[in-house]
Amino acid sequence: MTREELIHKLHDIEWTDFEVKKAKSELPKNIWSTISAFSNTAGGWLILGVEQLGKTFNIVGVGNAEKLEQDLLNSLRSEKFNIKIVPQCEKYVFDGKTVLAFYIPLSDKKPIYYGALANTFIRTGSGDQKATNTEIDAMFRDQAFGTRTNKLTEFTTDALNLPSVERYQDYLSRFNPSHRYNKLTQKELLLKLQVIGDGKLSYAGLLMFGQNDFIQKAFPDFRIDLLEIPGKSYRDAKVRYTYRLSEQENLWEYYFTLFDRIKLKINIPFKMNTQGFAIDESPAIDAIREALVNLLMHADYFSPAKSRIRIFDDRIEFFNPGGLPLSIEKLLETDLSIPRNPVLASAFRAVRLAENAGFGFDKMIDGWETYNKSKPIIYSDLTSTIMTFGFSDTNVTENVTENVTENVTENVTEKREFQILKILQSNQTMTTSELAEKFNVSRRTIARDIENLKRKHILKRIGSDKSGYWEVTQ
Repeated sequence: MTREELIHKLHDIEWTDFEVKKAKSELPKNIWSTISAFSNTAGGWLILGVEQLGKTFNIVGVGNAEKLEQDLLNSLRSEKFNIKIVPQCEKYVFDGKTVLAFYIPLSDKKPIYYGALANTFIRTGSGDQKATNTEIDAMFRDQAFGTRTNKLTEFTTDALNLPSVERYQDYLSRFNPSHRYNKLTQKELLLKLQVIGDGKLSYAGLLMFGQNDFIQKAFPDFRIDLLEIPGKSYRDAKVRYTYRLSEQENLWEYYFTLFDRIKLKINIPFKMNTQGFAIDESPAIDAIREALVNLLMHADYFSPAKSRIRIFDDRIEFFNPGGLPLSIEKLLETDLSIPRNPVLASAFRAVRLAENAGFGFDKMIDGWETYNKSKPIIYSDLTSTIMTFGFSDTNVTENVTENVTENVTENVTEKREFQILKILQSNQTMTTSELAEKFNVSRRTIARDIENLKRKHILKRIGSDKSGYWEVTQ
């Protein structure tokens, strides 16, 4: 960060990767929670020698800058945290006042905590909050990001759904005829795609081409849900839904059934190729296809939450368990390809159903903007990712990003209740105990808030207390 960038950030209170501390003569006690939060969320700058007064910043400088710098660096290299943290250090002088800046990088060994696991923090907005057990579990799973579904299951090739494999080979030959995989035998292809190894299926191979009965043994309640709701919210809908997708055999079969259904909601001109077959050539179709394949490739299949597509009158929402490996801003800046499930990504890319670089965000954003004159909204936290595509004549920023705000605020008088709704919208399996810990209140208080929300028909519990989930109904 340059001196000019620092000055710019000091004039913008909305930076979520930026935290100032007065630190006149010693390290502030709350500095450790900020370091934990930056390490667990998306990285960020910790600035010492700046005081925040409301919405303004005042440069006060630090005393004995060298000692403060060494105290912090020594703590980060010691056993203060569960792993060593190596920050980037900068020093600035403003009118004789010294300001220290430390960039705390996002760690690939999350969760990062000090003292005990309970001292795990995450960044929400521009503040630090204690991570819930659900969020901590997600971080532990993310330690295996890109490797877990590569591992082999106990199932042999008998668990494969051979018609799915054959359809994949046929699709490969038709839509990528020059690919070298077309010359391979079926077994050679499965080995090359890492679907099988040592006579066993990988977890990704099982998900992609397995028989549903075997998939259910490895991933209980495996399904990709699609619901069509006749309204702009559940409250608007006269019936809960007009269509719900039936279970499919595996991810390869889910892709085609889901895509065919979603296409019906997009108005595109009919086109035929020279052979007289209908073709899908539209920026909107490209955007939706990329979003769907992203959902299938990057889901956290070991999470208790399930992937879900909801089609409302004014939008399509793609909900996925599992956060992104980096912030959306950083992924948009680069062509980094860091798939959660590399075997699945490789299989989809071989048949040209996914981008070879990055997450395909550019294709989704540019394609939908060309079609609908609006950009899709992409949201991600530690436990989930949501992509929302608004339909024509819809102000996406207001009606999608602020969907909860507009439809719920009039019924919710307590700020905490509104915050609970926002959390449960992205993490449907969070418990009342975890919510109580997050808000630093008693479980009874959270239970009372939830009962209020349920009584107002804004929140609903689906299933049992132990294995069910929450649903924000507006």
